[in-house]
Amino acid sequence: MIRLSGLYLPLDHALEAIAPAICARLGIAAADLRGYTLYRRGNDARRRNAVQLVYTFDVDLDGEDAVLARLVGDKDVRPTPDMAYRPPVTAPVAWSGTRPVVIGAGPCGLFAGLILAQAGFRPIILDRGKPVRERTKDTWGLWRRGQLDPDSNVQFGEGGAGTFSDGKLYCRVKDPRFLGRKVLEEFVAAGAPDDILWEAHPHIGTFRLVTMVESMRRQIEALGGEYRWQTRVDGLEVERTSDTHQRIRGLHLHDGSFLEADHVVLAVGHSARPTFEMLHTSGVHIEAKPFSIGVRIEHPQSWIDRARFGACAGHPDLGAAAYSLSHHCANGRTVYSFCMCPGGRVVAATSEEGRVVTNGMSQYSRAEFNANSGLVVAIDPARDYPGGPLAGIDFQRHWESLAYVAGGSSYHAPGQRVGDFLAKRASTALGTVTPSYQPGVTPTDLAACLPNYAIEAMREALPVFGRQIARYDDPDAVMTGVETRTSSPIRITRGKDLQSINTERLYPAGEGAGYAGGILSAAIDGIKVAEAVAASIAAG
Repeated sequence: MIRLSGLYLPLDHALEAIAPAICARLGIAAADLRGYTLYRRGNDARRRNAVQLVYTFDVDLDGEDAVLARLVGDKDVRPTPDMAYRPPVTAPVAWSGTRPVVIGAGPCGLFAGLILAQAGFRPIILDRGKPVRERTKDTWGLWRRGQLDPDSNVQFGEGGAGTFSDGKLYCRVKDPRFLGRKVLEEFVAAGAPDDILWEAHPHIGTFRLVTMVESMRRQIEALGGEYRWQTRVDGLEVERTSDTHQRIRGLHLHDGSFLEADHVVLAVGHSARPTFEMLHTSGVHIEAKPFSIGVRIEHPQSWIDRARFGACAGHPDLGAAAYSLSHHCANGRTVYSFCMCPGGRVVAATSEEGRVVTNGMSQYSRAEFNANSGLVVAIDPARDYPGGPLAGIDFQRHWESLAYVAGGSSYHAPGQRVGDFLAKRASTALGTVTPSYQPGVTPTDLAACLPNYAIEAMREALPVFGRQIARYDDPDAVMTGVETRTSSPIRITRGKDLQSINTERLYPAGEGAGYAGGILSAAIDGIKVAEAVAASIAAG
């Protein structure tokens, strides 16, 4: 088959228009086209009032070799690649060795556990939180009643932080083995809509993710895997192998018990601060890493739809519009949009008492009134939080604590109208844009809970973004703070064998370890690490 990319058709084209367009693009007769399968569909909205759909098809035709030879220089025409997943290692029959352990049940840990289970290695999966439905109740307890469970919330529990997000399933990582396709196919098998296989920017949403992770858990358990909930790892048992290296031998758990383990996947999320501190104390090599800080900004979704799609706004094939923005400021900082959630809401995402953190989420329908996005400023260790590998955690906690106070010391978020923010005055009331954050928003001055350089950079960037997206800097657009968990503040450095560079058979993985940023990239990293673990076990 031939993969044909970049086929443009009008937004309201008839289904019958596809075959002639394929034939014209490939220069073949209609009789030579045997069939086609949709691989990807996106849109081109550069001309807002004439939006086009952009397709990639896998095409079955007579004379394939001749067409490929004739179009050899065309980057949009190539043989359809083999995307089937083939595990490189499987367990020997009746394998009975020490079972691998996966710490964390987010996207990375879920796929590490799944791959190990499918390969016959019966993993044990530990998570400090609860199964996803119990965790959902605890999370709503914060949103509705201002009651935080530090071990069961947006950050901790089955499904990880991605469960309470927009459920985006695309990333920019290089993926020559099509591991992302494996992830999407497993999600569809677990109950996700099959359009995630072909939408250019697929997403799922929270409610569907809940049922999917439950289905995948049942599959892992059916293959011999085991989950242990409300189980926190408080220490590592290591054997010193040289002056600079050690090897994992087991895990000390919060209840005082010991779990023997000679292969451990560390798939904790970006907010596993006590785990980071424990690893540092245990001698595991950790480095400080850049992340970003800022706020969530909300606009009515209808504003964004009109700004992006013009007269085409509201078309069912386009859905709720998204955006991506970036600006390099005069003070040397970069301001950019992060984790944009069309038709969603801003959520309380703290995992520690006495602190306020914001994040965004959407349901599959993306049908709520507001669009929201992180409006964040890039920061780095050398300039902004020097002092050791864990200094970024202290930096986050400082601003989250100030946000808690600014919001009224009740888990309300501090909020400000964009007009007031640009005018350098505190908000005393909000305007026509109603913030979605629960348990509530307190009008104030966000300068009280963000660094001066971040405030300065955002004030410069907002009018720039307003020229790119109409009404982005509207005075009544609302900002809530603080957004501090854009990515992990540390990297648990690993080598080419995917093991910690100084702790053998400890496999740092996913977002918390600094090797992913989102559901899909974390899941792909979980697959890679699981394969490395399987190969190590098989080698003895």
